[in-house]
Amino acid sequence: MLTAETKTPAQRILVVDDEPVVCECVRMMLAYDGHTVEIAGGGDEALAKYHPDKFDLVITDYSMDGMKGDQLAQAIKRLSPTKPIILLTAFPPDQRPAEIDLVIIKPFYFDTLR
Repeated sequence: MLTAETKTPAQRILVVDDEPVVCECVRMMLAYDGHTVEIAGGGDEALAKYHPDKFDLVITDYSMDGMKGDQLAQAIKRLSPTKPIILLTAFPPDQRPAEIDLVIIKPFYFDTLR
């Protein structure tokens, strides 16, 4: 299925952030473009939901209680080495962790997320 706005195939996306409002806003933006989105409130919940065949992409916050975004990315890359992972954060690390494919700084525009 091609999405109306992006003209790209719809993706199955896992969004991880410990701020429920952020999760819901990102979910709504992505769903608007036709993507299927599940949300998780932290790294442990994300790993419980994660299966390599279930998601095409993972978008995670960096600074979360418990498991940080880079730790989640490491765990997912052990299961799925080629799975794209985007770090969506207001507090980016000094150096991009090797497991992170792209960093988007909060606040961001909808077009940046697309």
